[in-house]
Amino acid sequence: MKSGVFVVAPIEGPAREKILEVQQWADPRLAAGSPPHVTMAGSSGAGPMPADTRAERIGELVASIARETEPITVRFERPHRFMQTDIVVLPIDPHGPLRTLHERIAGSGLRFERPRFPFSPHVTLSFYPRLLPTIERRLMAVRVEEAVVIARVQFYLTLELQVPRLLLDLALGTSSSGLGTRDSGDIGK
Repeated sequence: MKSGVFVVAPIEGPAREKILEVQQWADPRLAAGSPPHVTMAGSSGAGPMPADTRAERIGELVASIARETEPITVRFERPHRFMQTDIVVLPIDPHGPLRTLHERIAGSGLRFERPRFPFSPHVTLSFYPRLLPTIERRLMAVRVEEAVVIARVQFYLTLELQVPRLLLDLALGTSSSGLGTRDSGDIGK
């Protein structure tokens, strides 16, 4: 994983628990270090921000975007292998309000590195292990039918060989207080 600041949208509610349960049997390392989330910037559509990007600067440029964006309801599609790898993901339709939020953050004036892939929002089910045929069949049979509401965006400083640190947590929508910072947190792929 590259170093830098990643933007994620945490998954909440019953879908979070279901996804976490799958991650625990399919990829315990992922489950232990990364709560279920959608990566909004860092790997697809926009690369990570430089590691020296300050939380205050992110807040200046993104807090109004978060306030102006109402929570977004998404549905997961069927699992698939990501870009000819052993990574298995639950994809989300990359169009509509989720793309708009991604593009507004990417165009906010913050600096982002070049992305590795086009914007492809998803939740990762299995990242680290080699994908054995029996596990692949089980993963491909996973279905998360519940709609998920994306209600927050979080900004994590991710440095190689260190636990990622939550820099900023922004609630979506006009009814939210919107802005929060923390000193620590866990996030991964």
